[in-house]
Amino acid sequence: MNYNENTEEQIIDEEQLIEALNQNDMATFREGFFQLHPYDRATLYKKVDAELRQRIYYYLSPKELAEIFELSEIEDEDYKVFLKEMDSVYAANMIANMFVDNAVDVLNELDKAQVVSYLTIMDQESAAEIKALLHYEEYTAGSIMTTEFVVIPQDSTVRSAMTILRNAAPNAETIYYIFVVDDDARLTGVVSLRDLIIAHEDTLIHTIMNDRVVSVLVSEDQEDVARTIKDYNFLAVPVVDFQQHILGIITVDDIIDVLDEEATDDYSKLAAVSDISSSDKNSLSAAKKRLPWLLILLVLGMLTANLIGAFEETISQVALLAAFIPLIAGTAGNSGTQALAVAVRGIATRDIEEESKMKLLLREAGTGLLTGTICAIFVVGLIYVWKQEFLLGLLVGAAILVSIFVATISGTLIPLFMHKMKVDPAVASGPFITTLNDLISTLIYLGLATTFISSL
Repeated sequence: MNYNENTEEQIIDEEQLIEALNQNDMATFREGFFQLHPYDRATLYKKVDAELRQRIYYYLSPKELAEIFELSEIEDEDYKVFLKEMDSVYAANMIANMFVDNAVDVLNELDKAQVVSYLTIMDQESAAEIKALLHYEEYTAGSIMTTEFVVIPQDSTVRSAMTILRNAAPNAETIYYIFVVDDDARLTGVVSLRDLIIAHEDTLIHTIMNDRVVSVLVSEDQEDVARTIKDYNFLAVPVVDFQQHILGIITVDDIIDVLDEEATDDYSKLAAVSDISSSDKNSLSAAKKRLPWLLILLVLGMLTANLIGAFEETISQVALLAAFIPLIAGTAGNSGTQALAVAVRGIATRDIEEESKMKLLLREAGTGLLTGTICAIFVVGLIYVWKQEFLLGLLVGAAILVSIFVATISGTLIPLFMHKMKVDPAVASGPFITTLNDLISTLIYLGLATTFISSL
């Protein structure tokens, strides 16, 4: 054991906690476990094996374990594993002690029969709160909001508001924003904790509240909610219905999870992998996710191979032409992927508005023309030095120039078109753009070679 020199408090490290579990030393484990930061408790819980976790379930109450589930980054498929390890009543009580939005996140990963079972076991009040959020469509504000927040009447005094706050604070997810409602429970303003503390006790809330409240509709997409919180630097944002009744709040920690989820989803699509967020337990599960995409890309690749076969006569006359097909296809693919990344990011961040899409297209076209020209000049010189073939260099250079230009245009146009058609532009993934540009660049190169074969 280590000691803190200032307080002489025993500091128990992770290895000693695991040893306490192995020795069935509940007192030592609990003493050291609650010295850890909540995140470190969650890390230790995930680290130990199933046998030691059984002892943790015995040593901790459902409420104490609920904090671990709220702070731990648990993979979706692991929720079922961990909950199956617990007694059903213990698991139901643990879920009931979580903040409602986090409890809903856990239950959304379970089978319907399991969800019904847990809701039946837990107390009626908790079950009712969770059911109220479960029916909201996934990925909307309603599905990620929490109903544990503080509201005060607009005609109350600061003194009575502080009383309400003290009573509600233990169960509220955040108390830094206190939302103000009228007699019909409509959102009319917001007061910060700081405002309440510095105001005189007899001051009426409606005189110190901020009535310009930024809120989100319960049906709003979670990405739009994340953008609102980011733009305004909020710690929380209220969720309302069409009549401005406040239904819940979304806190910044939930938005961090949303941003991570959306970024992972976009990255998976850009990599042409169905789900990159979870770590696969074996090669078979990883292969199942990747194989469908690879087969689709393989079919597209066969079109390129078939195209090369159509120009067999041209290649047979000048065999050296074949050596530069990978060079041209690869360069065009890289250029298209660069343009794709710029366009997808602009769409995701909404930097690209309707009036600037043409501006983006013109800019990328100019970029493709400039980079294509420089690459063409470079490759002409390289081929001349290497093979002393100036005309062949001109042909390859021209093909690279046109291919880069077309690839840049397609890398910009395709995601913009998909966005216009209400399809996630990330689906226009890097591998698809690369394979498509392989096909186009090969057609351009061999088409030019066929046209000017007599000069080679």
